[in-house]
Amino acid sequence: MSRLFWFGLGIAAGVAAARKAGQAAHAATPAGIGENVGQGLRQLAGALGSFGADVRAGMSEREDELHETVTRQTGVTPGRRARRAID
Repeated sequence: MSRLFWFGLGIAAGVAAARKAGQAAHAATPAGIGENVGQGLRQLAGALGSFGADVRAGMSEREDELHETVTRQTGVTPGRRARRAID
């Protein structure tokens, strides 16, 4: 029974090693390199979009703070320009 366990474990390790080797070989091909670059660019675009959304939200928040400060200190309500909702 012990031999059967070790035999099965050896087969599983061999399959895992073969799959890893196949993935590494694919990553070294031009197609694999292209996929990696494409994936990296998609992640970068997503991060830039998220950063832009955070900046816009912060700007809106700061603008509201400034409007409140001006209203509180001068009693004059500054005109608000039409803004679209930030999701």
